[in-house]
Amino acid sequence: MRTKFVVVTGSLMSGMGKGLITSSILKILDMYGYNVLPVKFDGYLNYDCGTMNPYRHGEVFVLDDKSEVDMDFGMYERFLEKPLFGDLSITGGKLFSGIIKKERKGEYLGEDVQIIPHLTNEIISRIKGIAEKNDLDVMVIEVGGTLGDIENSYFVEAMRQLMLKEKVIFASLTYLPMLDVVGEQKTKPTQIAYRAMMALGIKPTFLFCRTEGELQKKTKSKLSLFTSIDESYIFDDSTQSHLYTIPLHFMEQGFDKILLDELGLHGKISQKKLEKLKALNEAILHPSKEVNIGVVGKYVELRDAYASVKEALVHSGAKLDSRVNIRWIESESLEGSNDGMYLSDLDGIIVPGGFGKRGIEGMIKAITYARESGTPYLGLCLGMQLMSIEYARNVCGMKEANSTEFDPKVQHKVIYTLPSQRRREYKGATMRLGDWSGIIIEKDSIAHKAYKSDIFHERHRHRYEFNNKYMERMMEKGFVISSVTPEDKLVETVEWSGSFGIGTQAHPELKSTPSKPAPLFLEFVRASIEKKYKGKNSD
Repeated sequence: MRTKFVVVTGSLMSGMGKGLITSSILKILDMYGYNVLPVKFDGYLNYDCGTMNPYRHGEVFVLDDKSEVDMDFGMYERFLEKPLFGDLSITGGKLFSGIIKKERKGEYLGEDVQIIPHLTNEIISRIKGIAEKNDLDVMVIEVGGTLGDIENSYFVEAMRQLMLKEKVIFASLTYLPMLDVVGEQKTKPTQIAYRAMMALGIKPTFLFCRTEGELQKKTKSKLSLFTSIDESYIFDDSTQSHLYTIPLHFMEQGFDKILLDELGLHGKISQKKLEKLKALNEAILHPSKEVNIGVVGKYVELRDAYASVKEALVHSGAKLDSRVNIRWIESESLEGSNDGMYLSDLDGIIVPGGFGKRGIEGMIKAITYARESGTPYLGLCLGMQLMSIEYARNVCGMKEANSTEFDPKVQHKVIYTLPSQRRREYKGATMRLGDWSGIIIEKDSIAHKAYKSDIFHERHRHRYEFNNKYMERMMEKGFVISSVTPEDKLVETVEWSGSFGIGTQAHPELKSTPSKPAPLFLEFVRASIEKKYKGKNSD
């Protein structure tokens, strides 16, 4: 079957949830048995998002193949429950880099290289190449930002050209503001945006309406009148209780049937997959227990920086019949404070990944509190490194222990630059990235209990590592090195004895899905439940 294409665009502003629309369409088509994949276009001239500030861009999501991609890929993977690959991320930087390389090689010899047709042809060639290589039934393409952004103009033009030869339908996400004074959902911005889309040669098939409260019937009628989109093709996208209800919310409005009809598809839904999604929603919405987890991080003002951490906790909570209430704690707020005031009512503490010196001492205070109070602790990447530093300082007597990231001249370099990372000229795509394996060397450990195997695989993103020079000295004081890499013996997981405390150099949150929660998160949430309910069965 020839691949069909669904293009998801924004019309008024970014950050309204195009990624959720895209993920929901992917999930629906997957439940109907079709082979689907997403493609995400971002107009920025960065080659990838690996060097971007989390405050500007949110979480950098890492794939098995070492690609550093937009956080929306985390959502795609969690909804599809399968790993994706870097070619599905197309950026302005990648496109222009590819075009210039071809020009230098002489592939355009004699031609003046232009946006049209050379760049638009490059886009179409990449998209069709992915579709053919993966034998796709449907490709769902998300265009980052909005159609009015100048950096998106050439990609939108490429989609218009693709429409001339292939089956392409457009789904547009809009926002309907409501003024409290009148209590009416305003459609004028959407009308203007729609005309702008028409001027680009794009006519949306579907309109998804982000609203404050449910989409009103009269609003839908008015939108239909001014856009010539049938009312049945205009969908409510009001805020739902959580992410995984959204595909079901659209299906309740008949979107799945209309989508298949527009694509000329005639599949039947898998009742098994549908019931699985409904069961997940039930588990999230109506658990019998709840726990309070503190996430002590550097970027908590922008929750998107820890999107995968949040979802991994949701997955584990659903599996263990527990609601996970997350308290986001700015690590700097713990510096110079009585940390017990902030942390005493928590059932578990997580210190997630991050870079730079700011807020580090606050994280270390939280780790000390967790170790001394017996509060379950999970350290992710930086959280594992700080767990090692805290133990070296406060248990092993190395008061000056630190990481060379924060103090290059420190006496006890417990965490130091990976040998492979020294003398790097470039920052982009040069960290230890992607899927790496670890070997459990301590059978009586949290790691072995979590993975239920001697070998595991997790995704990584780091430049710094535990310094094996301190391994023996710290182990003599009860520090547990529970797993290492098979080749270089780099430390993968560390633990403390006496209570639940584990740090991993990996980012297990990046592989967590609703049906397969990340093993370390699952054990961490289980330990947190047991702490709160005093050892009662958490299964």
